[in-house]
Amino acid sequence: MKKNHRNLTQTSSSDAIVHQTLAPLTHGIALASITGAYLDWLSHVIASSDKQREMSGSAALNLAAWCRYVYGSALGGCPLCTLPQPHDKRFADPAWSGIPFNWSSQAFLSVEQWWREAMTNVPGVSDHHEDVAEFVTRQWLDMLSPSNFVASNPEILRYTIATGGSNLVRGAINWQQDAADLLSQRKPRGTEAFVPGKDVALTPGKVIYRNHLIELIQYEPMTGETYPEPILIVPSWIMKYYILDLSPQNSLVGYLVKRGHTVLMISWSNPTRGDRNLSLNDYLEMGVLSALQVITKVVPDTRIHAVGYCLGGTLLAIAAAALQRKQDDILASMTLLASELDFEEPGELGLFIDESQIAYLESIMSSQGYLDGRQMAGAFALINSKDLVWSKLVHEYLMGAQTPMTDLRAWNADATRMPYRMHSEYLRKLYLDNDLAEGRFMVEGKPIALKDLQLPVFSVSTERDHVSPWRSVYKIHWLTECEITFVLASGGHNVGIVNPPQKNGYQGSSFQIARRAFGGEYIDPDSWLLAAEQRQGSWWTQWQPWLAKRSSKKVAAIPISGNLALTLAELEDAPGSYVHIA
Repeated sequence: MKKNHRNLTQTSSSDAIVHQTLAPLTHGIALASITGAYLDWLSHVIASSDKQREMSGSAALNLAAWCRYVYGSALGGCPLCTLPQPHDKRFADPAWSGIPFNWSSQAFLSVEQWWREAMTNVPGVSDHHEDVAEFVTRQWLDMLSPSNFVASNPEILRYTIATGGSNLVRGAINWQQDAADLLSQRKPRGTEAFVPGKDVALTPGKVIYRNHLIELIQYEPMTGETYPEPILIVPSWIMKYYILDLSPQNSLVGYLVKRGHTVLMISWSNPTRGDRNLSLNDYLEMGVLSALQVITKVVPDTRIHAVGYCLGGTLLAIAAAALQRKQDDILASMTLLASELDFEEPGELGLFIDESQIAYLESIMSSQGYLDGRQMAGAFALINSKDLVWSKLVHEYLMGAQTPMTDLRAWNADATRMPYRMHSEYLRKLYLDNDLAEGRFMVEGKPIALKDLQLPVFSVSTERDHVSPWRSVYKIHWLTECEITFVLASGGHNVGIVNPPQKNGYQGSSFQIARRAFGGEYIDPDSWLLAAEQRQGSWWTQWQPWLAKRSSKKVAAIPISGNLALTLAELEDAPGSYVHIA
């Protein structure tokens, strides 16, 4: 039986002040969670003589291997004593093979390997505490890498000498600009070139409905004929909606509209202090279900293809299960993009979700009524710190370069706020307690069951997803009996989804795809990985025909202004107003 959590209003103002003060220093991570993990690890290491012998023996072997390497390399050549992890490119440049930089890099990798072994497989330590302690230790080691300092990085040293130190001057200017933007809470430099409605979110359309929480955008048809079944896209409410309508060449919405689909998109409002009591069920009722009701008036007697991205997909699956319970077959299909339904194994994001961490976030939210997206950014950056933190330090502050701003990076800086009650509910009910997968999530006072779903599903996951790991997304196969077309695409949580097939899209894309029939036999993810067909290019080219196959014959397109169900005086051009709320 699940623990009854304390009431949300029980956080004292003094606690909130302390936690809000510490939040910028800890990147929004609870110190109690980190401390508890290390105490668990340390106490069990002290109690385990076997682990102590293993650690000391490993240290001696690593030291001996490094000494042999130093001696051998000084004589003209020697195999590396420690290899970097597969995705670690910090020491890939040939300059690192020269003395003494090869010695320092090998010493660092040996120490890193020793700590990785030391922090894991300690008898008695809980899995969560082991993961947290190992993760935090890795962050400290990443910070101390010789690649992060001028004197110990041969690439930077060589470039500094060649430029007479001008790279460090430019780097100092870059740092000053970033620090000023951070202190003044401005968006990063370069984002001003990607304004919704001016540079991105350009697909023509109208806001056909608005309530306190959403604007519903319908896009103008671009073909003479369209499929009767409209497509409703439900993006995650943690960021602005237009990730699926970026620059025209990267717009999933534009891709669909140009191929004869009628597309509608939810644009979530950016909550304020007054929205603190909005609940997760409010997002369900005022968001997905309200949008579906409006579409049935605009296109009556027609079923709808529903698409959800990230947590928008989770919310869509909840809505679909609730509709199925009512025997409402309004949905023709469901597409889930990097969306988890089972949160038991949420990957490294789960490191930041435990009772201490959630209580800490609730304390921060209690006085301001919401959690600012910037307060979440630190955790997401730390998950992929080599790419998002330390590579930026080297590239922009030490090399003095500037990373070009892109539409996707600009969108990533356009964060939204999360209402106090809703954010706490989804962290507890979905992540901490896993209520949705285990049949306890309540809609209208009754639990819903994903097992009830009977509609065809197209589920997309990505190989390097730190937010929705593909094996976790894959669990939809045993949560439902639906017909499932499952895709594992190259890339990460965002790039793997925003992956247009045009020549100027992201290069080197590939994906694996396989279909399971309704009620078909469950195949474990490792077996699926071996058996699924490998294809080059973008998964978009497989999804659009999948939608078309499950749609009726095309009919003459009707412009938005020609729909008598809408009050023309209330229409507003896309991208609407909510996307501009800072």
